[in-house]
Amino acid sequence: MERTSAPADVTRLEHVVVPGTFDPITYGHIDVIRRARHIAGRVTVAVAASLGKNGTGPTFTLDERVALARQALADEGVSEGVDVCPLTGLLVDFCHEVGAGAVVKGLRAMTDFEYELQQADLNYRLAPDVESIFVMSNPTYGYVSSSIVRELAGLGSDVSMLVPPCVGAKLVSHFGTHTA
Repeated sequence: MERTSAPADVTRLEHVVVPGTFDPITYGHIDVIRRARHIAGRVTVAVAASLGKNGTGPTFTLDERVALARQALADEGVSEGVDVCPLTGLLVDFCHEVGAGAVVKGLRAMTDFEYELQQADLNYRLAPDVESIFVMSNPTYGYVSSSIVRELAGLGSDVSMLVPPCVGAKLVSHFGTHTA
């Protein structure tokens, strides 16, 4: 069978954005970022301000979360072709500013899908040129969430199996010592 070229209107994604609050960044987030890097040559991790998240705001400041994400990604060998930037406005506007053609989100469960589908539909209405791409969670990290990590760390538990060492150290300094 002879192979034909792709239609003229199909373009390869060169740059994608992986958005999130990353409060804090976890191994699950890093897995999604690593996989996004396999999809596109360039990835921008957009750390959202999320000032009203859960009615209280994030545990760490935007600057702390950006710095932690940069360090964790570098420590885990996921920094080539990956930038980390703060996000304070609309995601689709950010995508246009950085020249990204798609948003990549990880899905752990049906509840993630329902929420992310609503966001993708809204983003499509605001910017139909920005694609939404969903990757299913790696089963190893399907149960990992930043809120679980914060709750465990706040109760003094060791979270080293859920987050890189730099994040674990930041959690210990924020919440106090953990019990191993």
